[in-house]
Amino acid sequence: MNPLSHVAIIMDGNGRWGVKKRKSRNAGHKAGLHTVEKIIEACLKKDIKFLTLYAFSTENWKRPKKEINYLFKLLENFLKDEIKSLIKRKIKLKIIGKKSFSSDLNKLILKAESITKDFKKLQVNLALNYGSKNEIVDTVKKIKKKKLKINIKNISENLYTQNIPDPDILIRTGDTRRLSNFLLWQLAYTEIFFIKKLWPDFNQSDFFKIIKKYKNLKRNFGSI
Repeated sequence: MNPLSHVAIIMDGNGRWGVKKRKSRNAGHKAGLHTVEKIIEACLKKDIKFLTLYAFSTENWKRPKKEINYLFKLLENFLKDEIKSLIKRKIKLKIIGKKSFSSDLNKLILKAESITKDFKKLQVNLALNYGSKNEIVDTVKKIKKKKLKINIKNISENLYTQNIPDPDILIRTGDTRRLSNFLLWQLAYTEIFFIKKLWPDFNQSDFFKIIKKYKNLKRNFGSI
């Protein structure tokens, strides 16, 4: 049975779900938040220590401004409304990506990270304004500034995900088969599961089935 400590998810299909069900992409984003809560609970049940969610990519800035504003308002409300729940369940929140948002949102992010920084039950990493290529470039610059050798060890230790193990599993919903500039360095030996369901339709049963498949895989890591 393979050990499992880190699950990463590309939460694809919110907008399509919203258009299909409610004729509104924003309705899909709101519904997707309920799925996030279900999967956080599933991780707690399975004693998974790290969950990384691709919430907003550097490329997502190309979307309509109205949709972007709605997404960040959802995030603000989540941080305001759910902080007590995170504290109660001993969940640590970490943002990976460039924190260049509104001053109000930046304050909420810093407060949530600070309040939950010592919790160890589960660490939820939200990839916001995140792009893996930018992360790697930033990492190389950081290494050069520190006058370190450019090697695998130093790159891994200076990524946004430093001190976080590489994902064991990547799940992408929405019936799209690509990585979309997400954790390109970290996913080198991750088991990838592409799911047809749109993110708001994804549930704990789907999640547990993937975990069961993963547990029974033979993982060689380049050997026989």
